[in-house]
Amino acid sequence: MKASINPSILSADFVNFEAEFETIVGCDQVHVDVMDNHFVPNLTFGLQMVSSMQRITKRPLDVHLMISDADRFAPDYAKTGAYSVTVHFEACSDPALTAKLLRQNGAKAGLAIKPATALDEILPIIQHFDRLLIMTVEPGFGGQLLIEETLAKVAAARAHFDMKNLAIDLQVDGGITADNIGRVAALGANSFVAGSAVFKASDRNLEINRLRDLATKHSH
Repeated sequence: MKASINPSILSADFVNFEAEFETIVGCDQVHVDVMDNHFVPNLTFGLQMVSSMQRITKRPLDVHLMISDADRFAPDYAKTGAYSVTVHFEACSDPALTAKLLRQNGAKAGLAIKPATALDEILPIIQHFDRLLIMTVEPGFGGQLLIEETLAKVAAARAHFDMKNLAIDLQVDGGITADNIGRVAALGANSFVAGSAVFKASDRNLEINRLRDLATKHSH
């Protein structure tokens, strides 16, 4: 399975997104972290900025909503033309309905879980979604080290998808580097959010290709 590398612009220079997007044209999707300083202790940007990003890049936007009351706001992000919109299980009152609304508004529907959330909590509803995002760090800030204990969920999710014959993207976000991406891919992840690993590289597109090759080589 070919791996998808989605650089997180949380690690980009917010002052000049247009130039920053030009340095990652080799990516599969651009991961956009929307934070509200309520669900997570950090504030990034909102709907208007995501709409602007949609205009300045040809790459599909992979929007990750780390916001409270996600049911209410998520459909508006789908309407920007984003390729996918991921909501947090912990911030939704009716995740299945939100997934339906996201799809009705033209986006793939993603569901994210924090490190402390058990996989068993979301398995009864995961068939409504196109993507499961397993956070391998606490959401809120870039540059964190991957939490090893979260990887058991990756393997368990892949086993469940295979058993149920579900064609769902299995994405990981947090602390992904060239040193560990092969190991995480071997557990069954096929979509990788990489922030610092890409944006700290002297040649970002070269690093994107290296990460993709490493993940694909070890893929499940």
